[in-house]
Amino acid sequence: PPGRKVLIVYAHQEPKSLNGSLKRVAVEELSKQGCSVTVSDLYAMQFEPRATRNDIVGCLHNSEEFSYGMETWEAYKRGCLSNDLIEEQKKVQEADLLIFQFPLYWFSMPAIMKGWMDRVLVQGFAHEFPNCYDSGLLKNKLALFSFTTGGSKEMYTKGGISGDIRYLLWPIQHGIMHFCGVKVLAPQICFAPEYVSEEKRKEMLIAWAQRLKTLWKEEPINCSPEWYFK
Repeated sequence: PPGRKVLIVYAHQEPKSLNGSLKRVAVEELSKQGCSVTVSDLYAMQFEPRATRNDIVGCLHNSEEFSYGMETWEAYKRGCLSNDLIEEQKKVQEADLLIFQFPLYWFSMPAIMKGWMDRVLVQGFAHEFPNCYDSGLLKNKLALFSFTTGGSKEMYTKGGISGDIRYLLWPIQHGIMHFCGVKVLAPQICFAPEYVSEEKRKEMLIAWAQRLKTLWKEEPINCSPEWYFK
């Protein structure tokens, strides 16, 4: 619906890739609906994935012994995080929906996107014990993981060599997003695009565009271990 804000966090090196096309389809379709769409193109931004002392501007809370979690939490409260983090946190804060678009690397996200999670979702901003899971600080937001795989759909089944694709989603959907209070929509998965016809890849893009038309009517998945492991 008009007025909704969407942040697409995108990790692919090549705009002509299927991931690039999936991102473009999302921007077009959601903009057409009157949503305002922001893209964080991590490779183009040369986003720094490493969590280091550089993320804190000025003095450390404890200069004797460096604790990244403690220091970024304190820096967040003082407004002393580095600019790139403040920028991303602003985008997250404003977004109603976060879409993560990436190719699956080693059963997970590419390092540059994992680094975005490590650095942006600071304590005090995204979670603050006991405010986590259903009471995480980013509640009232939705997230959707849209990704491509190398392996076929058959490989990612319960009886398949790689196990159920949902097992892989547990750490990223539940351990990161749900931990921060975000509700998760069903993932959009394009299996093995490199090994299918051009025709099939077009169908993947069309299916994504179709889904986006009614995305706001969707119910989030059930945020319990059952969804992943039943």
